[in-house]
Amino acid sequence: MSKNKNIVFIILHIVTWIIFVGLCIEAGGLIVNFIFSLFKPEMVSKLYQKLDLSSMYQQSKWTYFGMYGFVISISVLKSMLFYILIELLYKLNLSKPFSSFAAKKITQISYFTFSIGILSFIASQTAKNLSHHGYEIDKLSQFWVDSEAFILMAAIIFVIAAIFRKGVEIQNENDLTI
Repeated sequence: MSKNKNIVFIILHIVTWIIFVGLCIEAGGLIVNFIFSLFKPEMVSKLYQKLDLSSMYQQSKWTYFGMYGFVISISVLKSMLFYILIELLYKLNLSKPFSSFAAKKITQISYFTFSIGILSFIASQTAKNLSHHGYEIDKLSQFWVDSEAFILMAAIIFVIAAIFRKGVEIQNENDLTI
């Protein structure tokens, strides 16, 4: 592997870790925000992202739990997605990239990406429906603005995973013939 490719790969590791840590902080902050909103609602305005859904809580507790559940689930899934990417980057051997481990991780990445996209789409449609019933959802829309992009990205990653699985088969056949 050339020195330039190695530097790019190191930078990719660093960027992936930075994004992962940021997503973990966001997920943790949202979980803490949710807990505080249940037990000390007056503190929510001082917490992370100031996600105050107290008006929704007073209108319907089940709606509040459902929408907060969407927000937290999407945030945790994004963190898990980048954790799988970190696992892949650490164990990926660029001299022999087609391994069953890499194919499995890329497939997992496509599943997580698809899950995020579908969950975001369902959440956005639910939020639109709730807005027609008088709920204030303006603060929530930031959490699922890119659902279509995640679904499209999942399809592309799934194709790449299929190519990797085929590459593993071909590489294993070549190893056996030598």
